[in-house]
Amino acid sequence: MQAVFNPVDQETWVRKPYFDYYYQTIKCKYNINANIDISLLLEETKKKGLKFYPTFLYVIMRAVNQNPEFRMSFDENGVLGTWNHVVPSYTIFHNDDKTFSDVWSEYKEEFSDFYQIIQDDIETYKDVKGIKARQGRPANFCPVSALPWLSFTGFNQDTYSESSLLFPIIRFGKYFTENGKTQIPVSVFVNHAIADGYHTCKLVNDIQDFADKVKNWI
Repeated sequence: MQAVFNPVDQETWVRKPYFDYYYQTIKCKYNINANIDISLLLEETKKKGLKFYPTFLYVIMRAVNQNPEFRMSFDENGVLGTWNHVVPSYTIFHNDDKTFSDVWSEYKEEFSDFYQIIQDDIETYKDVKGIKARQGRPANFCPVSALPWLSFTGFNQDTYSESSLLFPIIRFGKYFTENGKTQIPVSVFVNHAIADGYHTCKLVNDIQDFADKVKNWI
């Protein structure tokens, strides 16, 4: 899928005063943490002999890509716009030295294609050390990573310098069983300039919806 960047029409964009306020005046970012019920997703994954990591990565990317607020960025000239899709930029863990590396893959809307691409790229870069295992990451990317060692109840992050990153940063942890349901903690780090609580809640609810409707796409 070819990446296409569409500049925002500043004259008609209804969100412009909110963007200006939260990007220039308040400069606000926030986290929302939620547990996603993956009981059906995990059941189907195990039934078909699939790995959970690329499968849940697909669920996240499908949800992200159906919400235009989370496909926004600046281009190389500082123009604000929306991509027609974003690709996953995710981490792989090196068990021998306990380090991680970033890898990115092309995005495919069909699950079987997406799953195979992720599996192939993980195999290709699994032994490549360094923060960036795969070079040439495109401008239209969404960062996703896993913390499979902990069922966290909250996740926050901060930087000591300003960043122009508008894409969400998504983390998910170790799944657990409670009251007969298997759940997984998910944290979404958002730039308030491009998304309010409504938009981020919709993203989280879309992740849940894709997980619930796993039989429609797996």
